[in-house]
Amino acid sequence: METEPHILIVDDDRDIRDLLSRFLRKNGLRVDVAANGRDMQRQLAESRVDLIVLDRVMPGEDGLKLCRELRASNRVPVIMLTLLGSDTDRIAGLETGADDYISKPFNPQELLARIRAVLRRSNDLPLQSSLQQAGVLQFGGWRLDRTRRRLVSPNGVAVVLTDGEFDLLVAFAEHAQVVLSREQLLDLARGRSAVAFDRSIDMQITRLRRKIEIDADEPELIKTIRNKGYVFTPDVTGGAA
Repeated sequence: METEPHILIVDDDRDIRDLLSRFLRKNGLRVDVAANGRDMQRQLAESRVDLIVLDRVMPGEDGLKLCRELRASNRVPVIMLTLLGSDTDRIAGLETGADDYISKPFNPQELLARIRAVLRRSNDLPLQSSLQQAGVLQFGGWRLDRTRRRLVSPNGVAVVLTDGEFDLLVAFAEHAQVVLSREQLLDLARGRSAVAFDRSIDMQITRLRRKIEIDADEPELIKTIRNKGYVFTPDVTGGAA
């Protein structure tokens, strides 16, 4: 039985595929390659993949689109490769659900280090919850409709959330009563635009508390656990949308 992490390299450049596959195999990883999105989906259907190294731009295909489609049904970690090195492009990649982003040309040793770091983070995430299959999450009279991306308060008022706040609340609700670190919340919520600055999650939680807590200064739903992170305290139930 294979025990080493299984990496899938998705890149239209054969030289890059060959170079990376040889290097990663030499460093103890199991590697398969794909030249396009169709090959990627076939590989994912045939075997379990622990991490995807995905090219940002391929002929006729957009790595951002592929990553977004992947995130709709799969949580496999993604590291995106790109020739485009602007902060705006990096943020776009992270916001589609990529776990990390590295510009070409790159040092293979740096990519290896990033792969190992992302795999460590992924392995540290809490176990998947049955609530992840629910269309609607309910807690303390609140109704969180993940299909319509809508939050309704106990008195029936729709509460406007940003995409980041909504995804963060879903992550909390799916892992209620579990202490989550900032890094885990970033991974679970895929709120990637400020992934390098973990304090951004604190600001997002502050804004979310103002919208769902009776008293944001004395929160009861999202509690801070000193030196550890945060915990979502209510009982959560799931149902169909």
